[in-house]
Amino acid sequence: MKIAHREIGPAHPPLVIAEIGINHGGSLDVAKEMVRLAHLAGCECIKHQTHFLDDEMTDEAKSIFPPNADVSIWEVMARCALSAEDEVKLKDYTESLGLIYISTPFSRKASDFLEEIGVPAFKIGSGEADNLPLIRHIARKGKPVILSTGMQTIETIRESVAILDASGVDYALLECTNLYPSPPEIVSLQGVTDLKAAFPKAVVGFSDHSIGPEMALASVALGACILERHYTDTRYRIGPDIINSMDPAELRFLIDRSREIWIAANNPKQRTQAEEPVYRFARASVVADRDLPEGHMIAEADIWARRPGSGEIAGYDFDLVVGQRLTRAVTRNTQLKWSDIGLKGRPATASKRG
Repeated sequence: MKIAHREIGPAHPPLVIAEIGINHGGSLDVAKEMVRLAHLAGCECIKHQTHFLDDEMTDEAKSIFPPNADVSIWEVMARCALSAEDEVKLKDYTESLGLIYISTPFSRKASDFLEEIGVPAFKIGSGEADNLPLIRHIARKGKPVILSTGMQTIETIRESVAILDASGVDYALLECTNLYPSPPEIVSLQGVTDLKAAFPKAVVGFSDHSIGPEMALASVALGACILERHYTDTRYRIGPDIINSMDPAELRFLIDRSREIWIAANNPKQRTQAEEPVYRFARASVVADRDLPEGHMIAEADIWARRPGSGEIAGYDFDLVVGQRLTRAVTRNTQLKWSDIGLKGRPATASKRG
């Protein structure tokens, strides 16, 4: 898939998304500073949350208290949501630094607003992963969709994925655990491979709510192409998502290490050119294990393989020497040559070696 100018998939380094979310506490100035520091850390993509409470929740939300907050979910969002005007300013500032700006709409009104201001893609959060009318509404806009799958199983998201498939949009599915923070006892790295197997059309990634970068980095080795983590300029701020948010230094670490893991995960099993000098001394050569006379038929007990690998006959050709007659006398630890057993070189019929 492609979001703005960024190609995303197994053939490309993981896209690290820094989720500011509501960590700015409703302050545009704080949000812009978070974006500035993310840019300096090498970030490519910022994710916000777009909340229009009148279309997002009913009055019942005023009596629902999230486990990571001491006020109602309505009050949390009322305090932390940016105005429409401020979100436009945040998007413009983000894009002026060359970063990609996307956001999670929590309502139909929010998705329409994001469409109007020209976001290149939509993020659908885990809470809306089975909100079929909202997913359908967003998919009809024809832009790429990133769908988090926390609190869901493979079976419960099939209908949501079917909507994305039918719409023809490119989409990504993110493995996610929705507890803030998520302890390793309930994080599912296997979810990355399960999603890949169940939905082969999808780009698969990992939305991380654990503390520290370890889970996100491990997911790259399993094929995660997108890494999303909550982000803040400093963890000394107060907010429900701060506890599992990374700061700019951790963001830089995640970007750099995920690229290294992606490179290593795609390297085939082979002896590299850089290893050749080591290979020449670290491997073994076939040597006489005792003094042997000319004409002696070599038995297994007569030879051994010892370092360095500078001899003509490598240790892996040990069995080719057994049963051959010596053309000259040799002393213990003499590196044997093919001519010592009457051959001009390694037999062409021997199994090939790299």
